[in-house]
Amino acid sequence: MSGSSNPRLGIWLMIAATFVFAVQDGISRHLASEYNVLMVVMIRYWFFAAFVLWLAWRRTGGIGGAFASRHKGLQILRGALLAGEICVTVLAFVYLGLIETHAIFASYPLMIAALAGPVLGERVGWRRWAAVGAGFTGMIVILQPGVSVFSPASLIAVVAAMMFALYGLLTRLAARHDDAMTSFFWTGVSGAVVMTAVGIWFWEPMNAPDSAWMALLCVTGAFGHFLLIKCYDVAEASVVQPFAYFQLIFVSFVGVLAFGETIRANVALGAAMIVAAGLFTFWREQRRRGRASASRA
Repeated sequence: MSGSSNPRLGIWLMIAATFVFAVQDGISRHLASEYNVLMVVMIRYWFFAAFVLWLAWRRTGGIGGAFASRHKGLQILRGALLAGEICVTVLAFVYLGLIETHAIFASYPLMIAALAGPVLGERVGWRRWAAVGAGFTGMIVILQPGVSVFSPASLIAVVAAMMFALYGLLTRLAARHDDAMTSFFWTGVSGAVVMTAVGIWFWEPMNAPDSAWMALLCVTGAFGHFLLIKCYDVAEASVVQPFAYFQLIFVSFVGVLAFGETIRANVALGAAMIVAAGLFTFWREQRRRGRASASRA
């Protein structure tokens, strides 16, 4: 439950967070086109880990309380998987562009819905399966397999969405045993350790302007997560989560204005199909949880 109830503020905080994350993605694309992706993500994770440690230190129980996970192996796997997913996503930004990457990446909630049955043992009804099918049809519209304009780089974004969907499923598993702050702590710390182990070998000096962009990337990452935390503190997830799709709108502006990307008709149509299917899946999930809560009352 939220610490207070202010749905309007929560919605605006979610929209602000998606804007910040869109800016962050634009900076990531610029830096990854100039420097090794692993190094860029590694530095970003250093700042993220420091932010997580600060949050843990301020909460009741301190860092020791956040560290005390009942399933550390699962938490480490989550952190490593998210770090790898971020690397793959940033790579997709470089080779595919922000707009098409995010249009495909928007399918990850549908992948979670499809895998929730075999992985989590949840019942997935025919309506959610229909929504999953509609969303994947939208992905095919974007990818255009068999058409001369098909880009193999599109598959990088598909892999990123699949990795994030798996991360989401593992997060649900972890939530059965650990609280949100513990999972957030392990996400930042284990991800920083993994990225340092692989990224330090690709270190290269940055020029002054790009060093400033790197600093801004770190700040936007922490600020975006701070906005999300405040968002979920003042409003229920069921109210604000649909507004997370605003990131696709904001990132489209960044892609067009900063990188000269274009919004192809098939990408716009496919993205609309994916978003509509995702919103329907989210609505069905909320109804299912509501009925389950009512039956326990």
